[in-house]
Amino acid sequence: MSEAATHPTAPSPAPPPAAEPAPGLLTSLEPLLREWLPRQRWFAGKGRPVTGFSLVAATELLPVGAAKAGLLHLLVRARQPLVPSQGAPAQPGDCYQLLLGVRETLPPRLAPALIGHVAEGPLAGRTVYEALHDPRLADVLLEAMRAKAQVGEVRCGRDMRHDLPEGLVPRVVTSEQSNSSIVYGDTFILKLFRRIVPGDNPDLELPMELSREGCPRVPAPVAWMVAELDRTAGADGHHVLGVLQPFLHGATDGWELALSMLAKGEDFTAEARALGRATAEVHIALTRALPTVTLGRPQLESLVDGMTGRLEAAAQAVPALRPYAPGLHTAFEALADLAAEGRTWTAQRIHGDLHLGQCLRSPSGEWSLIDFEGEPSKPLAERRMPQPVARDIAGMLRSFDYAAHSLQPPAADWASACRAAYCSGYADVSGADPRTDPVLLRAYETDKAVYEVLYEARHRPDWLPVPLAAVHRLATDPNAATP
Repeated sequence: MSEAATHPTAPSPAPPPAAEPAPGLLTSLEPLLREWLPRQRWFAGKGRPVTGFSLVAATELLPVGAAKAGLLHLLVRARQPLVPSQGAPAQPGDCYQLLLGVRETLPPRLAPALIGHVAEGPLAGRTVYEALHDPRLADVLLEAMRAKAQVGEVRCGRDMRHDLPEGLVPRVVTSEQSNSSIVYGDTFILKLFRRIVPGDNPDLELPMELSREGCPRVPAPVAWMVAELDRTAGADGHHVLGVLQPFLHGATDGWELALSMLAKGEDFTAEARALGRATAEVHIALTRALPTVTLGRPQLESLVDGMTGRLEAAAQAVPALRPYAPGLHTAFEALADLAAEGRTWTAQRIHGDLHLGQCLRSPSGEWSLIDFEGEPSKPLAERRMPQPVARDIAGMLRSFDYAAHSLQPPAADWASACRAAYCSGYADVSGADPRTDPVLLRAYETDKAVYEVLYEARHRPDWLPVPLAAVHRLATDPNAATP
């Protein structure tokens, strides 16, 4: 953290001290969590039964018995079989952050947040609900960060250069996300991670580094929540729980903006070029903030092996992909050939999951990049590895293609123009046009399209034709990835 972020300040009123959770807490909640947890958008284990839970940590952020509403902070590991087949052995699964409100009775305004009524145990007779929908409990989280509170395993920090005024009315963001967010008075947004893993989450780490570099393209962290678990008790130490950042009031989601302009027949190339410039600014700032590495033949061979393995696994799972597999393999073989000839590439920290939906355009026309968590399904160590910037660029190029397919017939010329404009904007700032490295760009775009095929086949079959169209293009034309 920066010096400013950790500098002590005058004492602030702290929340009540943590109370030890009563014995049998998780046992009493388990029947409710079995029903509620798998229905959440952010639950990663869909399609596999939950066979039980283990408690990683429990903290009463607001004591259950001392107020009209209590607030329980739980880290809970869900036990699930690795495969959905009946009789498969359960494994210690993902760890989830739960924020549970506890009341005697639930007022009608909170009815949609209901999790259930506890039948036995220390919370018998109480009603448990999703706490983020309760403004009073959401305000407890902001107050804890304002006070840099330490309650049980939960630790809060903040950058003291930013004021956190009182009286900001909280509202939960209801759009589907892989995490949960609360907006405070259109001034700040708190992103709470739901699937918790030990280590430094890039969604706090990278914006913090970019803030130190003075990069205006990424909202700087204002405050954060972490859990420091006791390693001697078998826990895993440092976990990032949430990040508070400025809320970009009036900003437009890049995906929604692109679809809107496309539907009205309006040109998007100026926006695409500006977005390319913003991406390059972020990449350059990251090279100043964090080390870069050179990828030689061993690293590139490992990279190609990973891409090849993902293609083979996807082709096994999605029969529609199999006819294209030989052509797609040539994209990875071409990269391996350049590595064998001694070609090297620079790798650095990148966004890791860049697409139009991860970009916001302000009313003044400035673009910002958000959500640096990377692909949540990937191991944290992999998400924090330096990679060529071509991966981010390929992700954005694929996003233009997805937007173009929102129309029937697809707006292929629109996508091509946006892809070219984005690369030109990137070159304006970086001095390096991504199109001058077509082998690497094609390999990354192919890898992304293969991932999309597998994802759509599993989750949105109606969208499968979109990545399959890209697969056909990439498999049959070696120059297909060059906008």
